[in-house]
Amino acid sequence: MAEEAAELCAGTLNPDCGCMAQPFPETLLRETDAVLDLFEAELPALTEGEDARIFAAVERVVLSLNAVNEAHDECAFETDEREQLCAYIVAALTGQGVDVTSLTARHGLDRHELTDRWRDW
Repeated sequence: MAEEAAELCAGTLNPDCGCMAQPFPETLLRETDAVLDLFEAELPALTEGEDARIFAAVERVVLSLNAVNEAHDECAFETDEREQLCAYIVAALTGQGVDVTSLTARHGLDRHELTDRWRDW
């Protein structure tokens, strides 16, 4: 995005050819980063076996991402971005030592349903 912005400013890129700045406005990126930063700050306190706390953290991050999407006229995240955000949440939990497959299985879910419970984007 920064490279594209620089090319647009320098006049070396036709504005009709710029595709990154419009779909990802700075406010969207800042708001999304803030949500993910809060989730990341919560991770060290989560440990395998604390299912209720883990689900609560996932619920908070997903509901916060829902709010970001709503603030951007329900079109902040396209399918690919949604999948990447869900994969990020799962990877972050896994990196913290949470066995997401076991966690979801204990609750009759598959690992892809972890975020779908609260997601409206």
